[in-house]
Amino acid sequence: MTAPGPVFLIDDEKHIRVACAQMLELAGYEVRAFNSPTQALPLLTPDWSGVVISDIKMPGMDGLTFLTRVQEIDRDLPIILVTGHGDINMAVNAIRDGAYDFLEKPFSSEHLSDVIKRAMEKRALTLENRSLRRELETQGAGEMRLVGNTPSMDRLRGLIAQIADTDADVLVLGETGTGKELVARSLHEQSSRRARHFVAINCGALPESMIESELFGHEAGAFTGAQKRRIGKFEHANGGTLFLDEIENMPMALQIRLLRALQERSIERLGSNELIPLDLRIIAATKINLKDASVAGTFREDLYYRLNVVTLEIPPLRERPDDIPLLFQHFVQLAASRYQREPSPPTPVQMHRLLSHDWPGNVRELSNCAERYLLLGDCAPQQASNEGDNWIGEGEALPEQVERFERSIIEQALTHHKGNIKETLETLGLPRKTLYDKMRKHGLERQNYR
Repeated sequence: MTAPGPVFLIDDEKHIRVACAQMLELAGYEVRAFNSPTQALPLLTPDWSGVVISDIKMPGMDGLTFLTRVQEIDRDLPIILVTGHGDINMAVNAIRDGAYDFLEKPFSSEHLSDVIKRAMEKRALTLENRSLRRELETQGAGEMRLVGNTPSMDRLRGLIAQIADTDADVLVLGETGTGKELVARSLHEQSSRRARHFVAINCGALPESMIESELFGHEAGAFTGAQKRRIGKFEHANGGTLFLDEIENMPMALQIRLLRALQERSIERLGSNELIPLDLRIIAATKINLKDASVAGTFREDLYYRLNVVTLEIPPLRERPDDIPLLFQHFVQLAASRYQREPSPPTPVQMHRLLSHDWPGNVRELSNCAERYLLLGDCAPQQASNEGDNWIGEGEALPEQVERFERSIIEQALTHHKGNIKETLETLGLPRKTLYDKMRKHGLERQNYR
């Protein structure tokens, strides 16, 4: 997966240490050899990215005691035990107790390299899942990053970085499922308001009779059933960011109050004449063209121009198909962290199926597909009809479709191996120069996948 981590080799017999170390260095691993487990223990941490190979029978601390001590540091750290023929039962029991694998003397360099490679992949996956889990805990369940390397996503991230730490109100335009709330949260988290509330409200999900109270709050007795004062979303977001999703569904009468709140940066609760000053940023989102809606008379033109200080447009997934492999891998890893499962990479046929779909549900649909793939091994988009999928490559010549598929397979391998060229070569069965030529042709940089 990632560039190989270090290998700690522990054996009290010098000639075995030297021979194994040379064997591993020739295979491309960084090796540190120790004649005693006590030398290696202080260097092991929960974030250590390598693999340990240890003999079982050693004076002082033996391999089994060492295994117990390592598990106190990190139960998932891979320990490969080296055993003589008479110690097989002991080694099998050690695996039950948490060892990754064992090697029976004498062992071949190919067998040693294969076991280490699998252990390295497991360790890299463990550390990546922990990192994703920490990210989920920090950002909240279901939170995502703005993932994608296409020019349109680079531009979007650049615009967000450029305007995030300003007080300018923003209009986010994008189809359903493209990640409009994610863009709004990115703006909030990169601003000086990040320590205050981010308050999201879906204008299309609330009954018209409730939305005014939800936004502006009310005093006790303001209407039937209002038994106590309620703080509205505007007031709750004071000092932070208020996100109004599906603003096109806001009732026309309420648009007038919203316009006034935007202009004066103050509100009145229902049933009150007291003005409450506000210091907040408004981010509105819509899936339709509000200019067209204002011309049609379903959205106030003055409110449209007030909201439209800066517009961020999110491209639909069908317009950035080159991001599909990276996004899919990202969502699979998030699901693996959530469900505590180890993911396997999709086959070329499965990836081709993903690239052939037009994704009407956009990134949200792809996320659901990735979760289903992790749980069931099925990555067929559910929207596919019996008449056949809509093809992203529809209208493209065959060579263009072949190039797109080739790029996706190379990118998938680079993503899976975290930019490791040696392992990518082995997976794709390509000579090094051919891989580099194809990466250059498709604009792929290995550092983008580490």
